[in-house]
Order: sequence, then C-alpha cells, then structure tokens
Amino acid sequence: MKGKELLYTIELLEQQKGIPKEAIIELLEESILSALKKRLGEDLDIEVRLDVETGDFNVFQLKKVVKDGEVKDRNKEIALSDAKKIDPEVEEGDVIRVPFAIEGMGRIAARATMQALTQKLTQLERDIIYNTFKKKEGDIVQGTVLREERGNIIVDLMGKAEGILPPREQVKNERYRKGDTMKFYVLEVRRGRGGEPRIILSRTHPRLLERLFEKEMPEVVAGLVSVKSVARDPGERAKVAVAANDPEIDPVGACIGVRGARIQGIVRELHGENIDVVLYSDDPKEFIANALKPARVRKIIIDEENKEAKVIVDDDQFSLALGRRGQNVRLAAKLTGWKIDIKTVSEYGLSELEEGED
Repeated sequence: MKGKELLYTIELLEQQKGIPKEAIIELLEESILSALKKRLGEDLDIEVRLDVETGDFNVFQLKKVVKDGEVKDRNKEIALSDAKKIDPEVEEGDVIRVPFAIEGMGRIAARATMQALTQKLTQLERDIIYNTFKKKEGDIVQGTVLREERGNIIVDLMGKAEGILPPREQVKNERYRKGDTMKFYVLEVRRGRGGEPRIILSRTHPRLLERLFEKEMPEVVAGLVSVKSVARDPGERAKVAVAANDPEIDPVGACIGVRGARIQGIVRELHGENIDVVLYSDDPKEFIANALKPARVRKIIIDEENKEAKVIVDDDQFSLALGRRGQNVRLAAKLTGWKIDIKTVSEYGLSELEEGED
C-alpha cells in the first residue's frame, strides 16, 4: 500500500471508524520512525513525514547549524554554508531538516504501515469510542437491540459502539427484541480487557426520565420549566416534580399537553409507565400535598429536624394516598426527600384535627 492508495485508505478509515485523518497519519509516521530507529540506531535524530499530496513518506535528519569548519559530529551538526544550500534563510544555531535517503525505504514503510494498521489503529479506535461515550455519562443515547448474552442485552449505539444493558438495569416487564430501537441512560463507561470500552446502560435509572423531559419537552428544552426531582418504580409508575421559571407558564400543563399529548410520547418510550407530573414548591407542606395527589390531604405536620411529615387524610382517601402496595406514598417520599407517615382522621382524632387547623 503506497501513494494514492494509502491516502484513500486513510480517508476511508476516517469516514468508517471516525478516526481523525491527522491521528492516523501521526500513528503511521511514528510506526515508521520506530522501525527506522531499530535499524539505524536510537541516537540518530530523524523524523518521518507523510506527503499528503503524493502519499509518499519522506525522512529528514535533524542537524544543528554551526560555523564552517566547526562540525564535530556529522550526524548531529551541519556547516552553515551547506545548510544555506537547503534553506538560504537559516542562521547559525538553528536546527535544520536535512533530507535523508534510506535504502529499502519502501519495504520498511510498507511493513511498518501494516503493523500500525493491525495493532495500533485498533487501540486508537477504542480510545475514540471511550472518549466519545465517556462524555455521555449521565445522558441518554438511542440504540438498537442486537442480541442477548448471558442475561445482558447488547445494544448497537448508532453504529459506533456496542453498549451493555445488565439484568439489574433492565425493566422487569419490558421485552428487548432484536431490532427494537429505544433510548438508554449511559450509566458508566469504563475500560475492559485490552482497553476495550465497556458502555453500561440503564432503563431503570430515574435520570433516564429526567433526561427525556429535558430533551423532549419544549418548555424544558427552552429553559422555561425545570425538572426538580424524579422518583420511579421502573415500568410501573413515576412522579416528576416541575417548576416554572416564567410566572406566566403552568409547568404541569406544559409538560402534560392538551389531552396528555406531550407526556404520551415519553410514556410510549417507557412502554406504558404511568407518569404523574407534580407541581414543585419550596414549601414542604405544599410539595408533599402535591406529591401525594390524586389523594386529597387534610393536614400535614412537619418535623424539620428529622425531615419527617405526618400527613392526615380523610378515611376515604387513605387507600388512594397509600396507593397499591404503598406505591403512591413511597414515590412521594422519594420525590420530596421527606419521610411520610399517612394517618386517617379517625386515627388522628377529628377534634384534635379541627383544633390544629388554621
């Protein structure tokens, strides 16, 4: 491989593998330089440059320019008069690049080029994939299910890499069929054996839902609405607390949309997971009451020191406040960061409740 064929191969690698042309050229130059030094000696100060017009490799010896008659080491020094034949503007003390002819240069370049392409380019490609997806940690990516391996779901990430969805990050009632396209949360990117990038994905992480809101809700994208917190029972139900950054906007309505049109896109992405959009408040009582909806709250007693809240509801609201298997109150507690204890009016005492009401 030489000349125009080599230049074509470099461009092809850049397009198919995403490896910058400059990085490939530098890699090839370093490989040939290493091969030459093994043959000529490590103390020889030379450099290799690829001519990007012809595809040929040129070798130069670096020499210091000294006064005529003062050359002591011809491998490292050159007389000023000889140096000016190469570069008329050179001055004493400069370092000049002297063309260096090597017998069998074509064979050396070919062998070093093949070694570089088979050994080092693989690692360079791995480095690029690692760095690309390391920046995406904590974000979402789209991928297509390829196959299952020992319980892990292997996902094609835009044709650039393969991600791993471990069993613990899979939603128990989701099915991952070959060819299915969905969005994944990038949980972690680390090095595996031989430096191969391991991209760990999640479908259960709360921030998957947060990122979906941040990327797909127009008002959130525009910065008019903020997502304050998220709580999930993956595949079943979730609560998302939102707040308006513009007093003219209803943040809950903006996220739900007319007849639920906006939220339905995210519900479909999460395969039917029910999503409650909750109005955030700096007032913990108001925030807890909102988080417990659709249940209606009669009274909330706050213990600031222990961050505990006793919530009083009418008897007929108790089951609704708890939710199926305690899911509603559990998600509300996660969403608000408060420990919530639900009591009925009967348990608490009606007279006591009326006395304590504002």
